[in-house]
Amino acid sequence: MPVISRIQEMLRLAEGNNRLFPATILFNEGWLLRLVLGWFSQASANEQPITFGPGATWFSEALLPSQFLPRSRRDQLGEGWTHADGVIGNVTIGSSTLADVKLMPDSTQLVVTEAKLFSRLSRRVTNAAYFDQAARNVACLAEVLCRAARRPEQLLSLGFFVVAPSEQITAGVFSAEMKKASLREKVARRVDEYSDPRKEQWLHEWYLPTLERTRIESVPWETLVAHIQLQDPDFGNELAAFYSRCLKFNRLQEPEQI
Repeated sequence: MPVISRIQEMLRLAEGNNRLFPATILFNEGWLLRLVLGWFSQASANEQPITFGPGATWFSEALLPSQFLPRSRRDQLGEGWTHADGVIGNVTIGSSTLADVKLMPDSTQLVVTEAKLFSRLSRRVTNAAYFDQAARNVACLAEVLCRAARRPEQLLSLGFFVVAPSEQITAGVFSAEMKKASLREKVARRVDEYSDPRKEQWLHEWYLPTLERTRIESVPWETLVAHIQLQDPDFGNELAAFYSRCLKFNRLQEPEQI
């Protein structure tokens, strides 16, 4: 049996008593996001937050550059590249095993999506305990633009979306981190730690204008799935069933203590 066929056979057993690995290997937010982005990339959905502009594509598990990459091995402030669950836009992706994102010279769209089920946004990086996942992603949006010398006002669509269950969004799980005041304060604090005029220049010339123009929202999975069901019932109903399994298997799974 070919290797790919063996993988497919294993995946078919993902939720039965004869499963060979935890069900969450298949039923997770990563695969859910890929299915959703794949559908929206082929559809016209201007009324939805996830919309593909002319010539836009998508990529999962992309790497976003940071303005705060380590300056040396012993840098006490530096951080690594940021892993984005999904990127939409006029971008190129590094070849082979590389997944770094670069903006095309004439790009008009750049959107980063973070997929969640029952986890929160991460609250820190190693060298900055306050620098949460939302602040980090929006800072990376600005850095992608900066490296491409593409001004935020030249793009028609800039966004950072957290896609999560409606119950998490309604409970306000992401509210504090997604406020622009929080994003402004945390990135400014990060810059201040460096006492570097070049980073101050980046803050005022790139980050703040990018933040001003970026659409920042928490988007319910239910809204996206319902739209797909309406437009494409066969696929949408299968997607809804897949989402139901993702919810089921990603809730707390620890056995009860006897």
